[in-house]
Amino acid sequence: MVGKSKSFQVIINIIMVMLSLACILPFALLIIASFTDEATLLLNGYSFFPAKLSLEAYEYIWMSGKKILKAYGMTFFVTAFGTFFNIFLTLFLGYLLSKRELPGRSALSFFVFFTMLFNGGMVPSYIVWSQIIGVRDTVWGLILPNLLMGAYNVILMRTYFTTNLPQEIIEAAQLDACSEIGILFRVAIPLSKPMIATIGLFSGLAYWNDWTNGLYYLVKRTDLYTIQNVLNNMMNNINFLKNNASSVADQAIAIPSTGLRVAIAVVAVLPVLAIYPFFQKFFVKGIVVGGVKG
Repeated sequence: MVGKSKSFQVIINIIMVMLSLACILPFALLIIASFTDEATLLLNGYSFFPAKLSLEAYEYIWMSGKKILKAYGMTFFVTAFGTFFNIFLTLFLGYLLSKRELPGRSALSFFVFFTMLFNGGMVPSYIVWSQIIGVRDTVWGLILPNLLMGAYNVILMRTYFTTNLPQEIIEAAQLDACSEIGILFRVAIPLSKPMIATIGLFSGLAYWNDWTNGLYYLVKRTDLYTIQNVLNNMMNNINFLKNNASSVADQAIAIPSTGLRVAIAVVAVLPVLAIYPFFQKFFVKGIVVGGVKG
């Protein structure tokens, strides 16, 4: 019996190692390819052991260094500000929906769930946000549309409060004349740190990787572009130069287009990879305890 258990454990460990390598190796290849010479990339393709290394791609990005740094600053601001308010609103609505005695709780829960299935569409949403609310060419156009609060996060938070917040503690707080706001901030939130970290990570990644809001709502104020918008414009410039190589041949040849695409991906994803290990413990715990229980 012990032998079978050890064999099973070895098999599981091998499978987990293979899955881990399947996740890590593509990122390693991405980083190595960004330091590979353009001619080597075109001749030999992507390789973990390139014949020749080069910093041409990063040198081209460095030429737009001020714009990149400004875009990073805007991205950090939008991500931090948007994530904070996303967590704030999600906590309030999730806690509200977890109260069984709330009048109209079922109808409100259905309304939240319904938004996961259907929405007004891109054109009506754009008209509402840009013409009625007026977020076009403002920083609010990067924060409010589509990302400020999601039904999935609200349902996760509600499920956590319903299944993992002991009713005895809430009743004890009520006996001590604690208000609902007091229970939320003094009891519910301190006990919900793993789920808060999970929702914060989801929201932060959504804000960090978003480029559609900048594309839709920043028409004239391109100075408000986030890093994703700046890198996307850089990619468009590369494609333009390649498609018009006959008229701008010297410029097209000078740009390491293949390596630059990979370097842009590295620049965009590296900060997220650097931050994630600090949230991994809370993220895993939040997903486990926040799952829907039968």
